[in-house]
Amino acid sequence: MTRRLWIMVFCGVLIVLASNGLRLTFGIFLRPISIDLDISRQVFGLVIASQTLLFGVSQPIAGMFADRFGAVKVIVAGALLYASGLWLLSAAADAFDLYISLGLLIGLGLAGATNVIILGAVGKVVPNERRGVVFGTVIAAGSLGMFLLVPSVQGLLDMFGWRETLVLMAIFIAVIPFLSIGLRVDASGGAGGSRQSLRAAIHEARGHSGFLLLAAGFFVCGFHVTFIGTHFPAYLADNNVSSTAAAYAMGVIGLFNIIGAYAFGAAGDRFRKKNVLTLIYLLRAVLMTILLLMPINDVTAIVFGALLGLFWLATVPLTSGIVAQVFGTRHFSMLFGVVFMSHQIGGFCGAWLGGFIYDVTGSYDLMWGISVALALIAAALHWPISDRPLERLSEPAGVT
Repeated sequence: MTRRLWIMVFCGVLIVLASNGLRLTFGIFLRPISIDLDISRQVFGLVIASQTLLFGVSQPIAGMFADRFGAVKVIVAGALLYASGLWLLSAAADAFDLYISLGLLIGLGLAGATNVIILGAVGKVVPNERRGVVFGTVIAAGSLGMFLLVPSVQGLLDMFGWRETLVLMAIFIAVIPFLSIGLRVDASGGAGGSRQSLRAAIHEARGHSGFLLLAAGFFVCGFHVTFIGTHFPAYLADNNVSSTAAAYAMGVIGLFNIIGAYAFGAAGDRFRKKNVLTLIYLLRAVLMTILLLMPINDVTAIVFGALLGLFWLATVPLTSGIVAQVFGTRHFSMLFGVVFMSHQIGGFCGAWLGGFIYDVTGSYDLMWGISVALALIAAALHWPISDRPLERLSEPAGVT
């Protein structure tokens, strides 16, 4: 890779490590915040669901601005909103405050300071044959952040309390704008971009069956990871798993997804990405079925976290890679933003439905069963996807 690309990947890795890593700690705040503010798990789940939905709905808009004006401005704006939301959350007094801080501000901030915008910037300069590895490296950074930050944040919670911990998290996120300078790139995009208009790009994607199937499959990924990220610590606590073991179970999800994201991303450079995605969803279904059947304790919780981590966000470099491969990079941030919006709608359903089912039944078992069924559906959706590059990508530059 060129020196310029190395710098971009390095800065992108640090940004995703911080922003996505801290996002994945919100689940360990469920119990202390719900107890302190006297709110139900369903309410907390709905706040996370609202954040997830807003994150997704605003992502295509953030991607469009990044494609047009460059990633740096969008990342800076997102990081400032993210840090402001964390600071306001530290002073929350009721559920309404949670919706404004954890839901609205952080939801909007995440759209500008996490995976999609980073992948869009890097994707404009990386060649297609290396895209799986590079994208996998960036996604793995978020998992490394999860591994490092979930136990660290749990330690801060135990030491200082949730309010003081959130202030420290806000300060941490405020460093991101300085890192974004390394992601400066020509906003018009590199190879595969042509001079296609935004309207033409939207029309083209809307009429492509593979794009629609990718979006549908990514809904399931969002459902899984947001349900687990929000409710898994509480599920483990309900099964008498210690808070320390629960934190490490969440942490090893991130550690092992470093392996999974890189390995499956590299596999996508050697094999058809859609087939690798099918395999990932089938393995998720098997793993979650085993979870329902096995006893839960400190050891098995950590083992399950490790195995789940192999498939946690391994779908992202493959899904984003297919979008870039089929449609080019000129409007990649916007187009992948649309697919990611479906992911976040799935996340909304996973976060809210998990809390709703628990409040109604007193158990998460039904939710795990639904997750298994959706994994099988996602596997079936990815198999028929057409992942061939569009003909216009082989045309001379300037031809539309």
